[in-house]
Amino acid sequence: MNTLSLSKKTAVLSHLVEGLSVRSIERLTGVHRDTIIRFMISAGEKASEVLDREMMNLEIKRLQIDEIWTYVFKKQRLVTYLDPIEFGDQYVFVALDPDTKLIPLFRVGKRTGEMARSFMLDLRARIATQFQLTTDSLAAYRDAVDNAFGTEIDYAQIHKRYSAEEVTKGEHRYSPSCIVGVTIIPVTGFPVRRHISTSLVERQNLTIRMQMRRFTRLTNAFSKRLESLRAALAVHFFFYNFMRVHQSLRVTPAMEAKLTRRVWTWEELLNHQKQQAA
Repeated sequence: MNTLSLSKKTAVLSHLVEGLSVRSIERLTGVHRDTIIRFMISAGEKASEVLDREMMNLEIKRLQIDEIWTYVFKKQRLVTYLDPIEFGDQYVFVALDPDTKLIPLFRVGKRTGEMARSFMLDLRARIATQFQLTTDSLAAYRDAVDNAFGTEIDYAQIHKRYSAEEVTKGEHRYSPSCIVGVTIIPVTGFPVRRHISTSLVERQNLTIRMQMRRFTRLTNAFSKRLESLRAALAVHFFFYNFMRVHQSLRVTPAMEAKLTRRVWTWEELLNHQKQQAA
């Protein structure tokens, strides 16, 4: 891995964030797939540290949170009691600022109350202002938000009702049922109704599926290890926040949020040195 040239390393990362599979990158660059995985994990560790360091003392007015489903190694229905706990369903919890498009936090884990509480506590430590929060109607969010923020937040949930369409025996559904109703539920504080929405973070979920091969539906691309999934996501969100210039903003989300004044490069990420403990 250390013998890879800078141009090879940047090519691998660029291909990863544009939706190519590991084997496709192997064919295009000539870099062995095992080397690609090891390098991605190394780059993901650096990206995670940069994101963790930079996403602090944030001034945010609004935030949307949603989860996107994926799996590790095998589908949940195939998991047995002998399998590692990381196998099966995994959810990526994503928080997005609709004003700057910044994603201040993501986490990967099971869709549980413990995970929701951990996510909200981490979010609380990063945001310096009182803000309005919108989530879906996952029951665990209410206790998690209350535990992390108390009454120092304006919080609402969106509850969507779906049609109960029948599926013919032998067929499978690959898309969600049609939405037949939406209920807005104010939970804490005084959330402004026109800002109660999860549409932008849901659109970000589509971006993840389009730009990360392991999330693309109806393919044989998936994560074999949780470590690889987390690394790939860290690289993706580093690119999204610090390198990708958004058409509506004409700058990166990190620039719009005044976290930086420039568009970052892969070379800056690769040259990043881990901070030493004091």
